[in-house]
Amino acid sequence: MSSRLIKTLFCVGVVLLVWFIPVPEGLKPAAWKLFAIFLGTVLGFILQPAPMGVVAIISLVTCALTGTLKLGQALSGFSNSTVWLVVSAFMFARGFIKTGLGRRIAFKVMGRFGDNSLKLAYSLTAANFLLGPVIPSNTARAGGVLFPVVQSLCVVFDSSPGKTARRIGTFLMMAVFQTDLVICAMFLTSMAANPLMAELAFKTVGVSITWSGWFVAAIVPGLIALVLIPYAIYKLSPPEIKKTPEAKELAASELAAMGPMSGSEKAMTAIFLLTLTGWVVGSHIPLLGGTTVALLGVSLMLVTDVLVWKDILSENNAWDNLVWMGTIVALAGFLNSFGFIGWFAKNVSAMLVGIPWIMAVIAAGVIYLYSHYGFASMTAHVTAMYAALVAVASGTGAPPFLAAFIVAIAANICGCLTHYGTGPAPIFYGAGYVSQGEWWRNGFFMSILNILVWFGCGSLWWKIMGLW
Repeated sequence: MSSRLIKTLFCVGVVLLVWFIPVPEGLKPAAWKLFAIFLGTVLGFILQPAPMGVVAIISLVTCALTGTLKLGQALSGFSNSTVWLVVSAFMFARGFIKTGLGRRIAFKVMGRFGDNSLKLAYSLTAANFLLGPVIPSNTARAGGVLFPVVQSLCVVFDSSPGKTARRIGTFLMMAVFQTDLVICAMFLTSMAANPLMAELAFKTVGVSITWSGWFVAAIVPGLIALVLIPYAIYKLSPPEIKKTPEAKELAASELAAMGPMSGSEKAMTAIFLLTLTGWVVGSHIPLLGGTTVALLGVSLMLVTDVLVWKDILSENNAWDNLVWMGTIVALAGFLNSFGFIGWFAKNVSAMLVGIPWIMAVIAAGVIYLYSHYGFASMTAHVTAMYAALVAVASGTGAPPFLAAFIVAIAANICGCLTHYGTGPAPIFYGAGYVSQGEWWRNGFFMSILNILVWFGCGSLWWKIMGLW
């Protein structure tokens, strides 16, 4: 029996098992049936007996054929503005990569600050930070833009997998990967599932997380983490080469080969700055919602020929995200409106009676983070656990925004743990510079550091902000 068939039978079996279990007291039959389909969908996303888009379509059809949802209800997620924000952000990623602006930014920063190995890691982190708001796929950003740059640096310093890996390759691969997870947590648009969590937070506990609200809450603990993590990796996996003057030479030669900024790069820069401004001020202007601003940016890229329609059609990741994310938004939304999330939170919260809400919120974040050892996708993890843990934390009396945001941060930094937990991990690990043991060891230490920074320093910052 093939692995694919086993996974399929397991997912279907779980759906049928839950479907025919007597409906728990306090729930309507429709809510329980929808939960069965939702659970099967999440398992399908995790095990992937078929691509996520295929699993999503089968889930929608199942909802319609069983009468659990009307077809219009099942398809309602595709009209969700958050879903289209993600699609638009993928188009921005294509614009940065196609025009070469992403590589130019990386080499510019590297050429200015990269004269020793630690500063080189910080320069690559700074380049990643600049790309964070507009490239929502950390696989595209870290794996597609920065990884080739890191590889080029390893070649320059004669650091190859094996005996010479520790010259500089091990350090750079770990530092760039680990800081990317922090950058994922710093912007609403820097990780594909962040807008999904914002939508789930609104549907679950009624809290609205805007682009600027997320950024302001994350900026202080995020910057602290970006300062500490490269230095911590520098101590955990110290490079043999400390001085790196060749990095500036490589950056200069690459920039010379690229030549002056092209018209498309200049247009992309202007559109990026305009869009970023719109996202920052949009919360104060009703017409400038985040998705409206993003779609305006996409329109400008098409009008200025930064992108052509063929680029839009060929951005497979965007349309794949539209299908599965639209599906999960619809299922999660009706799961909440049917009363399941409230019922679940009420029952779990009853078991947490007497526990201070601050401890419950931190516990929710920690549970979420370390449960990622069992996941190969941050997005699949979000669909499986985010809404439920936010509901539980909020049910103990925690401020809704704080509960939603702490779990959202955990949903980003959790990718630090393993070599399979997020898209860039197999790319950087697969380069061969870091052993699995060292990767997991460093990942665990980074998780502790992230907890101290985000849940410790972050809590103080959020107190100053008046979030609790």
